[in-house]
Parts: sequence; structure tokens; C-alpha cells
Amino acid sequence: MKIDIDELSPVQRKVRVELPVETVAKEFSRAYKNLGGRVRVKGFRAGKIPRSVLQGIYGDDVKSEVRSHLVEESLGEVIKDRGLQIVSRPEVESQDLREDGEFSFSAVFEVKPEIEIKDYIGVEVEKPRISITDAQVDEALNRLRESHASLAPVDDREIVQKGDFVTVDFDGTLAGQPFAGGKGENYTLEVGAGNALPQFEDAVTGLKVGEPRTVQVSYPESYSNKEIAGKAVDFSIVVREIKQKVLPTLDDEFAKDHGEHGSLDELKAAIRKRLEEELKHYQDEQLKEQLLGRLIEAHSFAIPASMVDRQTRYLMERYQSQIAGQSGDDGEPAPPREEARRTLENRATRQVQATLLVERIAQREKIDVSDKDLQDRVEKTARAAGERAKTVREYYSRPDARDDLRAQMVFDQTLNFLLERANVKEVDPAPFKVDEESEKR
Repeated sequence: MKIDIDELSPVQRKVRVELPVETVAKEFSRAYKNLGGRVRVKGFRAGKIPRSVLQGIYGDDVKSEVRSHLVEESLGEVIKDRGLQIVSRPEVESQDLREDGEFSFSAVFEVKPEIEIKDYIGVEVEKPRISITDAQVDEALNRLRESHASLAPVDDREIVQKGDFVTVDFDGTLAGQPFAGGKGENYTLEVGAGNALPQFEDAVTGLKVGEPRTVQVSYPESYSNKEIAGKAVDFSIVVREIKQKVLPTLDDEFAKDHGEHGSLDELKAAIRKRLEEELKHYQDEQLKEQLLGRLIEAHSFAIPASMVDRQTRYLMERYQSQIAGQSGDDGEPAPPREEARRTLENRATRQVQATLLVERIAQREKIDVSDKDLQDRVEKTARAAGERAKTVREYYSRPDARDDLRAQMVFDQTLNFLLERANVKEVDPAPFKVDEESEKR
């Protein structure tokens, strides 16, 4: 086998392969032998069909199979022997294949760039001096209190006020005709909560229980129900019941019932500890982002377009899933597809740069993940998935899924390694700047 490799760019290679007659003939013989044992031709016993007969019936199919096999086998051998880290599907061009002749082809593909890593130990990053305040603990405690609030009927008045929870019946008509979803019974609405349709909410405020009222609601163009998007709907509304939120008392009994702690002070201490752990995790993630940014700035190298394209497509799929799950009732349309793609392509480029750099550092520092650690992570993920544990285990039984998980674990371990050795400088947090124009408005 004759091999020539051209470097078209730092990340692109062109391989030319020429195979001798003997290799081609041997592959054709193998293909026809296998074919003869599989097919049936009238007048011949299985395995005894002359090659000339098979050629006349299946010649084109055999030629296609032989060409694919020769390219796949020889190209795979070249990639392995030359240590090429291929990251794209090869674009193959080949000459006509004859059973009694040589065969040559060329393949163009992208490879990972050669990166000369430097100065990755002791990278300087800044960490703002931030601590958990008593006010933040109280805020978290109040959120817990709010989550255990109950609703109690209001008996001393019949007029709806802001802050009430009301049960309403409504009928909606569009151009005098009912429409899908325009009727509701025992619908609960929190008045003054900033709902997506303030006209509906304003109509309920001040309404008396049992008193009907008609209101016209204009829906934004981006509303999820296309039948009424951009149109005005007339609603007939009747309030059936008024309720108010009742908050539990913050005392030791609350801590025992809802926080599983012996006293309110113990509950506050547990909340503070949780907030401090969350803050540390957030700060570590921010430090890692800084660290990656510094490394990217310090290293210049070519980036395989195929890797960026693959990551962009992945981010686009996630983005489209997210916007598909949003109702669009807030009237804020999603960014145009091309604008979103440009933004995500920039993010994908940075992610590919970070991946290649960290992978190279992991190789230099011999950071790896054992099969046991990998399996432990799979089991941990499966247990956390609850009823979907079987599905998770089946997914990670695939070699490609395990390879991806191993790569992510190596990436995380390498980042932790770099952060432990980084030069972390504590700084005062940036002062809060008031938006003067906003204040004037």
C-alpha cells in the first residue's frame, strides 16, 4: 500500500492511498465467496455458483461493496498507524475499480490541532469577596414560609382586592362566537401577581362576588393560541369566591414541621449553610469560566470547523427544545433563527476551544478516569433518575455514551486540578451602578 499525506491546513489533511492488484483481487475473491454462500440461483447448488454467473447478476453490487471495504479498511489503518486524531467524516474520491487493476483513492478530513500548551499552572483569577448576609437567610426563610402558605376564604367582604386569590367562571367570545379554550369554571387567579393579561386582572379587581362583568382583552401577536393571537376577545366574568394567603408562624414548631430541625435557630443555621454551599459552587463555576477565558486568550490555534458545526447543531437543538416548551404568553417573541444561530455559534466556538485545551492539559498531566469511577458515576446517575434508572443504564451501556461521559469527567477533573493550582486573588465586588435613565423614567 502506497500512502501520501498532504497538510492542507493545520487542521485538514488529504490522504492518498494506492492499493496493489493483489489486494484488490483478494478482496473481490472474498466478496464473491461470501456472496455465493448466501444467494440462490436456479440451476446451481448453494456454494457452487460460478463466479462468472455471480458477476453477471451481482457485479455492480459487489464492486460497490469491495470499494467501500477497501476504503474503510485501508483508511482506518492509515489513521491508526499515523496517529491522526480525525474529527470529521472523510470526503472520499476514488478512481474506477477494476477486478484486475490497482485501486487508488483520496480522502480529505479534519484533525485535532497541535497545541503547544503553556503557563497553565498558577493562572491568575479574581474572586469577589462575597458572604451570606442575615438578610439573605431571612429571605430564604420567607420563601420557605411562602411555600407552605395556605388559602383561607374571606368572609368579611365581597369586593375583590389586589393580593386576593379568586375563583372565577368565564366565557369568551371572538367576533361574537365562542372559541376553543374560551370557557372556564373554577379558574383560580391571583390578583396583582403580574399575570400575562393585565386587562383580565384589572377587570376582576373591585368586582363583587356573584356580580357579572364583561371585559375586552387584547392578545399579543406572539400569543401561543394562534386562533386569538393579535385579536380582541370579550369575556364575561363572575367571581365565585375570594380567598387570601395565610402564612404559617415562624417559630420552633414551623422548624420542626417544615424544616426537620429542633428550633428556628437551627433551621436558620441550616439555611445559611446551604446558601454558603451554593455560593461556593457558584463562585467555583465563575472562577473556572475565568480560568478557561485566560487559557483561551493565551493560546492561539486553528479550530476544526466540523467540531464547531457539530457543537452549534447540538446547542441549536437544545435552544429549539426550550422555546418549544415556552408558551409565548409573555408577548416576547424568540430571537430569529439566524440570530440565535450566530449567538450559539460563538458560544460553540469557545466551548470547542476550551475542550481542546483542557484535553491537551489532561494528556500532559496524565489525568484519566478509571472504568470503576466511570461505572460509579453511571450508577449514581441511575439512582438519581428514580423510575428511569433502567433507561439510564441502557443508555450508558452504549460505547459512545460511555466515551462521552468519560470525556466530560476528565474535563471536570482537569478543571478542578487547574483551579486548585490557580492564583486566586480576592477583590472587592463591583459597585452596583444605578441606571440613571431608568430612574428618571
